[in-house]
Amino acid sequence: MVGSHCLSGIFAVALAAVLGPAISKAAAPSAPKKISVELNKLEPVGRGCRAYVVVDNATDSAYTVLKIDLVLFRPDGVIDRRIAIDLGPLPATKKDVKTFDLEATPCSQIGSMFVNDVLECRSGEQDISDCLDRIAVSSRGPATLSK
Repeated sequence: MVGSHCLSGIFAVALAAVLGPAISKAAAPSAPKKISVELNKLEPVGRGCRAYVVVDNATDSAYTVLKIDLVLFRPDGVIDRRIAIDLGPLPATKKDVKTFDLEATPCSQIGSMFVNDVLECRSGEQDISDCLDRIAVSSRGPATLSK
């Protein structure tokens, strides 16, 4: 016959096995929310190309300015040029679509884009220093976006 002391020990072990992962997940800090920047589509416009970028600000901060240093690479991997684009303003917890035109650069000549740096990042009047770390990038289609 099993004693009550032994049963309570078995119950405690079983309870820890079941609830342990749930308690660990609840106690673990959640990952910081990001600003998702997705190169969604390239569209021919005259002799150039229009880029559609979906920006999803999942953070609780609104950004008045988010200016990035973007490097364009040709399909052969050679740098074509650098441009600065402003993805702001970005309201808190909101998704938005931004467009920018690349005059005299056909879409077929864009192999990839690289977020080289953040040139300016402001929330209201306050400069934010770690904006590059707050950005997560992705792409759809043949041209890729990386950082």
